[in-house]
Amino acid sequence: MEQRIIGRSGPSVSALGLGCMSIGIADVYTSSVREDRAAVALIHRALDSGITLLDTADIYGVSEIRVGKALRGRRRGVTLATKFGFVTTNQPGAERALDGSAAYVRRACDASLGRLGVDSIDLYYLHRVDPAVLIEETVGAMADLVRLGKVQHLGLSEVSAATVRRAHAIHPIAAVQTEYSLWSREPEDTLLQTLRDLDIALVAYSPLGRGFLAGRIRTLDDLAPDDWRRHNPRFQGENFARNLAIADQVRQLASEKGCTPAQLALAWLLTKPDVIPIPGTSSVARLEENVRAADVRLTDSDIARIEQALPKAAAAGARYDPIMLDLVDR
Repeated sequence: MEQRIIGRSGPSVSALGLGCMSIGIADVYTSSVREDRAAVALIHRALDSGITLLDTADIYGVSEIRVGKALRGRRRGVTLATKFGFVTTNQPGAERALDGSAAYVRRACDASLGRLGVDSIDLYYLHRVDPAVLIEETVGAMADLVRLGKVQHLGLSEVSAATVRRAHAIHPIAAVQTEYSLWSREPEDTLLQTLRDLDIALVAYSPLGRGFLAGRIRTLDDLAPDDWRRHNPRFQGENFARNLAIADQVRQLASEKGCTPAQLALAWLLTKPDVIPIPGTSSVARLEENVRAADVRLTDSDIARIEQALPKAAAAGARYDPIMLDLVDR
């Protein structure tokens, strides 16, 4: 698989990574992985397919533990990314809080190293910015982890362009992770250009529009009763119908190109050399389908047609509920 560099001097990774949230939290998606053996087998298949970037987080349930099991005997050549920043609470309605303090940075890293069973994390992200802590303090503590050898490279997730510049002035940032797809093109406003100015890679999560762009969700009945997407604004009411029309356009364009809708959506992102999509899945078949997206070649004419059919802000509804939306672009 094609390789891409994370940051100015970061590791070389496969152009397509694997998001590991659905192998850790059983009630996030309809088809989340529920057994260790299946999770390990999926990760091994990803590695066998040429994927070298695995992305997880401490808040993803047992994901870090399962990733660690999968990497026993297979650590070499894998770029391992994880995240910190969310903490669990006992407060009803506010089960998650943020902690970007220096003390918590150190505790969170040590805990992740233990769950993963490794001596060093290749790419360590701040999952969300804690508004009560200056970004300079958080990144300064993360930089200490680099000096200690516990972390190799630093990343940020869902941050504003201004915050990226402040953080990068404290310690080089190798990657910024954010939602980016044909129906979430907000990074193109200011963030993507800032990252290019600073030689920072963009790691795109939910590159298939939380599964919508893959074309397999036709009604809410296709989602399990506990699937969190049922409460996402883009999956509700009139928004669902309007977004279904977008998925149908992707399906038509993919048919003309001779690929699947998921492959077309990923191939569009892969035309951007500094973007690394990390689609997640619990299915080996879907994993292999996603990997083949790297073989889809889009011409300038193809790209123009896709972007004309799906212009910026085409998706109906906010990408998160108000509480979660308040945590992005900080």
